[in-house]
Amino acid sequence: MLPQGAAVSAAPDDVRRDETIITALDVPSRSRARSRLLLPLLAVVMFTVVANYAALLSVLLPNQVEALDAENKVRNLAVVTSVSFGFTILAQPLVGALSDRTRSRWGRRGPWMLAGGVVAAAFLFGLGGLGSVAWICVFWVVIQFALNATDIAASATLADRVPRERRGRASAVVAGAGMAGAAAGTVFAGPLASDHRPVAYTVLGVAVVLAAAAFVAVDRERPDAGGPPPRFRWRTLVRGFVVNPREHADFARAFGSRLLFVLGYSLILAYQLYILTDYVGLTRHDANRLIGLLTVAGFTTTVVGIVAGGWWSDRIGRRKIFLVAAAAVLVVALAVPLLEASLWSVAVFAVVQGLAGGLYLSCGNALAIDVLPDRTAGAGKDLGLFNVAVNVPQTVAPALAALVIHAFDGYRALFAVALLSVAASAVLVSRIRTVR
Repeated sequence: MLPQGAAVSAAPDDVRRDETIITALDVPSRSRARSRLLLPLLAVVMFTVVANYAALLSVLLPNQVEALDAENKVRNLAVVTSVSFGFTILAQPLVGALSDRTRSRWGRRGPWMLAGGVVAAAFLFGLGGLGSVAWICVFWVVIQFALNATDIAASATLADRVPRERRGRASAVVAGAGMAGAAAGTVFAGPLASDHRPVAYTVLGVAVVLAAAAFVAVDRERPDAGGPPPRFRWRTLVRGFVVNPREHADFARAFGSRLLFVLGYSLILAYQLYILTDYVGLTRHDANRLIGLLTVAGFTTTVVGIVAGGWWSDRIGRRKIFLVAAAAVLVVALAVPLLEASLWSVAVFAVVQGLAGGLYLSCGNALAIDVLPDRTAGAGKDLGLFNVAVNVPQTVAPALAALVIHAFDGYRALFAVALLSVAASAVLVSRIRTVR
C-alpha cells in the first residue's frame, strides 16, 4: 500500500527527477493550494479502497460463501479468491502503464482512479444478491480489477508528486489511512455480514466512488504533467512489463521481500473467521463480532508502527532496518497462536502484528519508490508491477491456506508456514544494496 544524501545511493538523474517533481509542485499558486490537499485526498481514497478489500475478504465474502454451502466453505472461498487471481494479476501493471500514457484535463491518474471506483461500485451493488459461487467469482473478478485500478492510480500519484525526502512521512499518511480503512471496513461489515450484506456492499461502493470523485474534482494533476505522451505500441507496452532482475536487482529483491511478507500475513487474514470458529472454538456470531474488536486493537498498534517508521526512517535516512524489524515482530506475533490455540493468543497476535504491519507499510512503500526502474515515464507501470507482490499473495493465500489446512489437518501448520515466509522476507530485504 514510500532522505537525502547518504541515505540513498542515487544517481544524478534520480536527483534531477525529484527536483522536477518539486518544481512542478511549486510553480502555479493554484497548484500550490491544491497540493496541500494532495495527501488528505489520497488518504481518503486509500481508506475507502482498503475498507472494501478488508470488508469483503475478511468478513462479507466468507459469510456469503458459508451461507451457500457451509460444509464446503473452505474450498469454495479458495475458489472465489483464486479465480480472481488469474484475471487480475496484471490489473495494476496494465492500468499503471496506460495511465503513464494518458493525457487529459484530469491528468494522467485521475480518469483511471474514478473509472475504477465507478465500476467497482456498480458490481458491488449486485454482489449481495447472488446465490451461486460461480456468479460470486465473476463479480469479485470485476470488483477486484476495478479496485486495483483506483489503487494504482493513487500509488502512482504519490510517486509522481512527493519528493524523496518526504516519502517516508507521506507513505505513512497514506498507509495509515489504508489501515484505518481496513479496521473501519471490518468493524462496519461484521454486524451486517449475516443478514444485511447487500446494505454493506452498497455503502462500500458509494464510499469509493465519492472518494475518487472528490480527488479528481479538487486536486487533479495538470493536463500537461508528464510531458508529451509516448507513442503507443502494443509491443512496447508488453515488453515494458518485463524487468530484468539482474539489471534491477534491488527492485527484484524488494519485490520478493514484499511478496513473502504479505503472503505470511495474508495466510492468516484470509481465514481469520474460520480460525476463530474452527481453531479457537467460537460461534460464528461471536467470531463476526470479535473480528471487529481484534481489528481495532491491531489498528491501534499499526498507527504506532506507521508513525514511528515513516518519521524515523526519513529522519535517519534508513529503510531496511525497519523492514527487518517488522518481519521479526511479525514472526513473534505468529509464534504465539502457533504454540497455543486460545482467544488470548489470537488477541496477542492481532496487537503485535499491527505494529509489524505499520512498520512495513510506511517504510516498504518508501523503499519501493526508491528502487523503481523508471520513476519518470514509467512510474505507474513499475509501481503496478511492484504491487503484484501484494496482489499475488493476497489472492493465492486462501488456496494455499486451504491446502496447508487439509494436508496437515489443522490451522497450527498454517501459522508455521506463515512464520517461515515472513522470516524469508527479512533475508531478502537485508540484501538490498542501493538503499540503506
